[in-house]
Amino acid sequence: MTNHINKYIDHTLLKPDATKAMIDQLLTEAKEYDFMSVCVNPAWVSYAAEGLRGSDVKVCTVIGFPLGANTSAVKAFEAEKAIIDGADEIDMVINIGAAKDGNWSYVASDIAAVNEVKGNHILKVIIETCLLTDEEKVKACEAAVSAGADFVKTSTGFSTAGATVEDVTLMRQTVGPDLGVKASGGVRSLEDANDMIAAGATRLGTSNGVQIMKGLTGKGY
Repeated sequence: MTNHINKYIDHTLLKPDATKAMIDQLLTEAKEYDFMSVCVNPAWVSYAAEGLRGSDVKVCTVIGFPLGANTSAVKAFEAEKAIIDGADEIDMVINIGAAKDGNWSYVASDIAAVNEVKGNHILKVIIETCLLTDEEKVKACEAAVSAGADFVKTSTGFSTAGATVEDVTLMRQTVGPDLGVKASGGVRSLEDANDMIAAGATRLGTSNGVQIMKGLTGKGY
């Protein structure tokens, strides 16, 4: 069992129908369990930053989410605004269509556009593994490394599947020991969490953080 597993968890609520009460509960749980961060949509960043003031829980948000099909300029603007609003960490979605086309220079430049505005904040790059071949997963991770990202991340949780141990292993092998790897989507239990960490994950994106801490199995993503 991994010690301090709470500090692996980005406590996540990205549902489009998330209400203020649901966000309040997320923030309360994050402070209670001292999770690494909360991950919320950009509209909630300033509210979350205020609600977490005085704690060491970070604010993470998503950019170009969940499709990754925004232009690079829009992604960069969205990231810059999120940082102004109080985001500590940025999880951006690659241009998945460009990846499927093998246009890796565009994938890299798209990531670089966000990297240029992040300052000293953490940039995680969501490659949406369920839509890519193993070769494409490797190329996407290589693009993230070349563009200056701090992490690669498996999934949005809004596509056809989430993280697998096999994908986390492949991503870790590709990026080496120094870059972060975030497993997101389908991490529902302490066993799942420990399996992902054993495979090389250094962060877990999950809406089941409380259940994981209690040794239960959650139903969320």
